[in-house]
Amino acid sequence: MSIALNHTIVYAHDRDASATFLTEILGLPKPTPFGPFLTVHLSNDVTMDFMESDDRITAQHYAFLVSEAEFSEIMERIQDRKLRYWADPAQRREGEISTRDGGLGAYFEDPNGHLLEIITRPYGGH
Repeated sequence: MSIALNHTIVYAHDRDASATFLTEILGLPKPTPFGPFLTVHLSNDVTMDFMESDDRITAQHYAFLVSEAEFSEIMERIQDRKLRYWADPAQRREGEISTRDGGLGAYFEDPNGHLLEIITRPYGGH
């Protein structure tokens, strides 16, 4: 059996700003409209479908596996925007980069408070 994640819905107060934030920070192509969604395409054929909501947004966590070169580029964009970032999901080690499992990692928030993570190695060191 082969099961793969196809898409996930990301609730946002401003779907355009949130989807654009993600594509600009990660260096992805511009988001594309699809029905009520603004869709961000990831390289593994998964989409993050941003949907506008006036309700309270419950913060979610999204982790992205990137190369070391991409990590450096993303961190440069985070620092250029003066965004806060942390080495841990509890957000106690501000301004630090994780070296867990022999890779690099960092957490930062999107405009809705979703906790985004970039890592260069999957957990467990695979």
